[in-house]
Amino acid sequence: MWHTAAVVDHSFADLSLAALYDRLNPWGPGDDFYLDLVMAAGAVLDVGCGTGRLLRRAYDDGHRGRLMGLDPAAAMLVQARCAAPGVEWVLGDLRTRLWSGEFELVVMTGHAFQVLLHDDELRGCLRAVRDALRDGGRFVFETRNPAARAWETWTPDRVHEVTGADGTAVRVWHEVLGGGPVGDRVTFTETFDGAGWNRPRVSRATLRFLDPDSLSGFLTEAGFEVLEQYGDWRRGPVTDRGPEIITVAGKGSSRV
Repeated sequence: MWHTAAVVDHSFADLSLAALYDRLNPWGPGDDFYLDLVMAAGAVLDVGCGTGRLLRRAYDDGHRGRLMGLDPAAAMLVQARCAAPGVEWVLGDLRTRLWSGEFELVVMTGHAFQVLLHDDELRGCLRAVRDALRDGGRFVFETRNPAARAWETWTPDRVHEVTGADGTAVRVWHEVLGGGPVGDRVTFTETFDGAGWNRPRVSRATLRFLDPDSLSGFLTEAGFEVLEQYGDWRRGPVTDRGPEIITVAGKGSSRV
């Protein structure tokens, strides 16, 4: 029987749910793509680093340059700080934490770029990233390709189950609200229901789906040069069928 759900704005601000994040999102081709870039850069800022998995892996693989993870969710950074003493973990976001020319590479993984819903917010983020980069530095991030219409698969009948560290099974599913996109935005709920929980936990989120031309327009306006855009983690071209728009943008004249 369903209980009344607890509704929160950000699922992984909860300590118990943050502990599930890596189990729900196992290491994959996208992580390998970013890891190669991080290992080749001397100073890296991971914006929206979550549990810090990418930078922890880079440190474990021998990176001894500067690695910094930035995230607004304290619960996620609790997970990040469990390992990799050589990584700097910073609580906050690009509105409250600013750097000037300190990094060779800035990344935003896990489709974090899509939480920037408003033009002014997006422009502010891009200005802050550009300021944080050294001349010739790169900003690399991915967004879901709106042409692929990923939200059509976010339905309650598609349930994903994981097992927590305590052995408890947790079921997770999504549901798009309002029948679909409103302009370039999609609002949905994510529900977590665990055995023995007194009620499910539900988060509500909105993501922005920008097409390649729109992304390039914002980046150019902010003073970036779009160096590459890929449609998948094998570096294939962006197509209507490709799930991703993976963007490599440069400050200055760097090339991939």
